[in-house]
Amino acid sequence: MNRRSILLAPFCAAHPVWAVLPDRAPDLQEQLDAAIVELGSPPDLAVSLVDLHAPARYAASQDQRIFYAASLPKLGILLAAFAAMRDRKLQRGAAIDASLTRMIRFSSNADASRLIQTLGFAYIARTLAAYGLDSGLWVGKAYGPSGYRRHVEFWRTEPASGEWHAADTLQLARFFWLLDAGCLVDASSCRAMKRILAEPGTSEYFVAGLRALGVRGIHRKFGAYGTIHGDAVLVEDAGRRYIAAALVTSNDGPALLSALIQRLHQIVLVRH
Repeated sequence: MNRRSILLAPFCAAHPVWAVLPDRAPDLQEQLDAAIVELGSPPDLAVSLVDLHAPARYAASQDQRIFYAASLPKLGILLAAFAAMRDRKLQRGAAIDASLTRMIRFSSNADASRLIQTLGFAYIARTLAAYGLDSGLWVGKAYGPSGYRRHVEFWRTEPASGEWHAADTLQLARFFWLLDAGCLVDASSCRAMKRILAEPGTSEYFVAGLRALGVRGIHRKFGAYGTIHGDAVLVEDAGRRYIAAALVTSNDGPALLSALIQRLHQIVLVRH
């Protein structure tokens, strides 16, 4: 299946344009490349940028490079939980909503592992595959020391990279692209997921850079482990709407991502 494969969600099946990101726009790509040079051309930096204003535009650098992505694949658990509610395998209620919110906003490992135990690795993987996200969003083990038996905690590594928790910026961007279009599970589920992704509980990386600019309309998930840092956002602020995702291996990851998102925000502002 192509990495930008057609989705199975009803809306996307009827409107296949939403199943893929736009082709790369030369002008936006030139601006993104210049921004990366301004940051010193970090060799281990991957970026995806989607300007959502019609006609939508895409630009990227190393967007299919798979990284160990720490907590970013918790987006896959979030999606699978809403798919399970649709399939009547999970009953939505205050406790589940609170667990999902802690997992996303505060990156709770305990809540992520409990949800994995409830949903099952195979169900999460099938859900991601149904939306063509599995080539760059992977959940292969539980999060943190949970005390579960090994055969429950560990499932499979991502086939191409061998990582237990993996992502690339292409599929992180596609997750938010499809979320914004109402294509993940259904429109109601997308609205609920957006509420959970709003109001970030931590303020590093993209959030630090955006809040310094006065931006408040942020839907976000981040991940970090050691020198690996990542963030992915859907920004809706003062009429500006865009998606950005980045993964980097660097000792200066927090400052680098904060500076990067400020440059990306300015790139989008220039057009409008």
